[in-house]
Amino acid sequence: MTIERRDVGPHDVLVRIEFAGICHSDIHTVNGDWGPQPFPLVPGHEIVGIVEQAGAEVTRHRAGDRVGVGCVVRSCGRCANCRGGDEQHCSLGMVPTYAGADRDGTTTQGGYSTHIVVDAGYTLSIPEGLDPAAAAPLLCAGITTYAPLRRWGAGPGKKVAVVGLGGLGHVAVKIGNAMGAEVTVLSRSLKKQEDALRLGAGHYHATGDPGTFTDLAGRFDVIINTISGDVDISPYVSLLALDGALVNVGAAPGPLTVASGFMLAQPRRVVTGSMIGGIALTQEMLDFCAGHGIGADIEIVSADRINDAYRRVLAADVRYRFVIDAATLA
Repeated sequence: MTIERRDVGPHDVLVRIEFAGICHSDIHTVNGDWGPQPFPLVPGHEIVGIVEQAGAEVTRHRAGDRVGVGCVVRSCGRCANCRGGDEQHCSLGMVPTYAGADRDGTTTQGGYSTHIVVDAGYTLSIPEGLDPAAAAPLLCAGITTYAPLRRWGAGPGKKVAVVGLGGLGHVAVKIGNAMGAEVTVLSRSLKKQEDALRLGAGHYHATGDPGTFTDLAGRFDVIINTISGDVDISPYVSLLALDGALVNVGAAPGPLTVASGFMLAQPRRVVTGSMIGGIALTQEMLDFCAGHGIGADIEIVSADRINDAYRRVLAADVRYRFVIDAATLA
């Protein structure tokens, strides 16, 4: 279908899209897992492209710059959360890149398209040295995992566990390792063990082995749960050390079974969640990834393979992110 973009305003940029990552959130949205959606709808919030036009008041970018657009394209900019750099938690409600209400009253449409018009304040600079296709998933998967790892102090001397080695998990391993933490991958079976070690994990354990939870009890300072399906996280809580935190980022559509109050109180464990990150933190993440040579492991697909890519994501048949070549949409 053909979609219309608003005219480029004084604070906007027009971006010719090069690559758009396929996120599991896209599939949840399309399938209605998160409730009714304003169809017809164009998904995609992992966008990398080239600025073709910059508004008269834009100083941050100019024509020819390579930029990224993530999950947020507008917020109030005035509330305490926005002023604190957490635009994704805007008190008045942030505007998502797709399926949101744009400032002209239309529905925001995402990155499975050739062009997008975005407020320049919500675009990111893609650093030199980052492969643009491999950088696209960082606009969601990268910041989704970077933010909690940074928030909960992943670094030298810290033990981090990543639950699930998929689109989010494989980036979490790379980032956690680059931060200097000792990273362990927890996955259902041993079939991804070789990949996990290649990506930077120091250890790998199969959660299908009941002995895993006994052997690793009380070991980890931070656990990042990246599983996007319903999961009982109670066994994982038992793996936290004193003052350890389990952070859920998988955005499963159903409820999570957490843990008993006693399990949380002793030894002072935290179960929490995290949702992407603000614009400044996302830029920090991109610069960090560029400095450490981190990009997503990707498979580039043409537009006519998007439906097949969705099926493969649901079948866990991707290592580890699909990225659409936007040139094939023409």
